[in-house]
Amino acid sequence: AASRLEISMPAVVEVEIGGTARIECNFYIPENASYTYIDWFYVDRSNKQVRLYHVTANGVLEDDTVYKQRLSLGQDKALSISRVTVQDARTFMCQVGAGSYGVGENSTELSVYKAPETPEIEPNSGGISVQSTEIPEIARCVSKNGFPPPNITWHKNSEQLHPRENQVTIQSTLTRESSGLYTVSSTLYAPVTREDRHSHYHCTVHYWLRGQRHALDSRGVKVNVFYPAEHLKLKVVSSSALVKEGDNVQLVCETDGNPQPVFSFFKKMMDDWQDLSSLAEPDSGVLNLHDVNKSSSGTYRCQSLDLDDMSQKEEDVDLVVNYIEGVRVKMDPSSTLREGDSVTLSCDAHSPVALDYQWSNEKGEKVADGNQLSLSNLTFESSNNFSCKVMAPSVPGLERSKQVSVAVQGKPRIVAISSPLYVRQDEVINLTCKAIAFPRPTFQWNINGTTHEYVDNQHIASNLTVRVSHDLLRAGAMCRVSNTLGVSEKHIQLVGESTAESQGVIIVAIIVAILVVAVLGAVIYFLHKKGKIPCGRARKQDITKPEARKDKIVVEVKSDKLSEEAGLLQGANGEKRAAADQ
Repeated sequence: AASRLEISMPAVVEVEIGGTARIECNFYIPENASYTYIDWFYVDRSNKQVRLYHVTANGVLEDDTVYKQRLSLGQDKALSISRVTVQDARTFMCQVGAGSYGVGENSTELSVYKAPETPEIEPNSGGISVQSTEIPEIARCVSKNGFPPPNITWHKNSEQLHPRENQVTIQSTLTRESSGLYTVSSTLYAPVTREDRHSHYHCTVHYWLRGQRHALDSRGVKVNVFYPAEHLKLKVVSSSALVKEGDNVQLVCETDGNPQPVFSFFKKMMDDWQDLSSLAEPDSGVLNLHDVNKSSSGTYRCQSLDLDDMSQKEEDVDLVVNYIEGVRVKMDPSSTLREGDSVTLSCDAHSPVALDYQWSNEKGEKVADGNQLSLSNLTFESSNNFSCKVMAPSVPGLERSKQVSVAVQGKPRIVAISSPLYVRQDEVINLTCKAIAFPRPTFQWNINGTTHEYVDNQHIASNLTVRVSHDLLRAGAMCRVSNTLGVSEKHIQLVGESTAESQGVIIVAIIVAILVVAVLGAVIYFLHKKGKIPCGRARKQDITKPEARKDKIVVEVKSDKLSEEAGLLQGANGEKRAAADQ
């Protein structure tokens, strides 16, 4: 066992700014004697001890210091300091008096810290030229509110950069804020090459905490590197693989330099070049060609001018616009067509690519493939508007159409009339006469009335509104249709109400007679199938008692009514058999 007074305290206590620091003072007095007093001190900047507490058996005395209101003493006489600041980073002492065993003391270094904020990086906003004669600024990095002072390192593509003469320069500054915290800033200077257009830079702030090294990385940034072009490319951009008439086309000129140079566009015209730069988008290297046609085909040139070193480059491209032109339809024979004639329609067009042909009628229905359409035995109904569609299979969407009208001429043909028409005396009726013809015919009625003409598909119809008179009922009406090629006429029969009724009676009588005959025939056929009527003149059968056979079942039906019917039939058949026997 120790024979003297011993004081034990931690050498260093670390606490984050704003937290609470607890400093313990452990002591040993021989023979378990009691202490006389315990004093707590801090060492100010002039290395003077300033008392904080005086503890005796009679009580605790707190001195009036800058720490008042922030100090507390535990049951174990440990000193606690709340709301720690940067200024609290100093030495604290514990002194114990033990009477005859003397006085002992020890100290603890209070270390405060504050982790710095994540560093903020700002790259050079103006761009850096690879041809710069001075070492350019790459980026700046700042980390604020750290304690103790942190430091910053730089990294390119995750590799740390170190200062090198005429290659890499790093300038750092450290600023102590009014709060006692530190702000560290750093600027990186380094040359760039063409490959650095893809490089990423970031900075890292390093600080110590509880005896360990920590780090915080900034975001990664890229810098805008300026470098001259080595290659130039001119390409045709279109919505389809093969350009066709009506497409919108872009000629895009690109270089591998940065920034892009000044572009100019030209088109070859015979032995000269036509300047098209005024049609290009400013500073874009794009020439827009809207709704191109056959004349848009040709050789185009893009020329670039680098304003940094005044170097020029140029590239040519051929634009081929596929087209279909000169679509025409020929009709053979080309003379006037009459009903019964035949005609052949031929379609032709010109294009630099192979063509397909397709025929359709005015309803859009496909009627034939190929460049010829043959129509035979023409009628008025054959008249139609036919369309020849010319297509380029190798160029999707490239097609043209041409229409031709096939008109069959002839004298009018009446296709429908309202005859016979059942009417009443003095009734107002509509008489209809429908015809087909070309040229368009005119209608004439042999009676006066109100007429109205209309077109029904290929037919032309005339409606006559008239009041039924005695003469009209007797003579009927005549529809006359004519054009330059002939005349057709038809009579419309009018049937009065009395005539119609008599005809109706006759029709009913005929129907009744037919039904009676049908019923009688059915009865005879039924009896014949039952064997009750002889089927030959050579053999006589007893209708009432048919001969029974082993392989047949005979059913005898006893009915007065049936017997009466059988007797009547037997009498009738008997008379016929007698005549046959004679």
